[in-house]
Amino acid sequence: MFDLTGRTALVTGATQGIGFEIARLLAAHGAKVFVNGASSEEKCKRAVAKIPGAVPVRADLTQMAELERLYAVTGDVDILVLNASVQYKRAWDEFSEADFDEQVDCNLKSSYFLIKKYADGMKKRGWGRIVTIGSVNQYNQHPELTLYGITKAAQLKLVQNIAPALAPFGITMNNVAPGAIETPRNEAVLSDPANRSAVEGKIPCGYVGTPEDVAPAVLLLCSEEGRYITGADLRVDGGMSLKS
Repeated sequence: MFDLTGRTALVTGATQGIGFEIARLLAAHGAKVFVNGASSEEKCKRAVAKIPGAVPVRADLTQMAELERLYAVTGDVDILVLNASVQYKRAWDEFSEADFDEQVDCNLKSSYFLIKKYADGMKKRGWGRIVTIGSVNQYNQHPELTLYGITKAAQLKLVQNIAPALAPFGITMNNVAPGAIETPRNEAVLSDPANRSAVEGKIPCGYVGTPEDVAPAVLLLCSEEGRYITGADLRVDGGMSLKS
């Protein structure tokens, strides 16, 4: 099951955390994986050193010209996983225009244009998988993640609108929404016992998840076994989105 032999995949924001584990798992099931990161080529290379056969490709997805450079390296792929995101914590009225633009450009604008770019090749082959990585914040209200939550909610609507148009070409498109996950982004909050306890109190399952909890959901959606799932929003959050 979940055999991806002969498939190529691009995972954005894949040098650490959830993105890295998704890239690792897809490769473990036979896919040739392009590992994207924004900050440095060296960080990309360190990640692919842990993933047999993976190829590093640095590109800052807040810059449109970088999207073209990314495609020039990867060419068409069978699987596109849009995991890269920018998150700034501020009160709702404290975001600068630069903060706003960077989050929208990375979390939403780049998703649209990467889907548009890579969908053509998938159409020609009659097979494709597109997965966006959302967040529990697309449902819940967080006092410091207003813009982040808005971009993730908009990304889900992007999936729901485009999925029907791509389905006749053998392309599925879905969203996976993680909850509180042990990643470098969340390390500062979760390392404090009081903060961790407060977070876990909002999770019906009672504990914080790991990237290994999220990646198998993406594997399913990227495989032949997930061929009849499209336009879906799969919550991997321990029930966190069910609590106000």
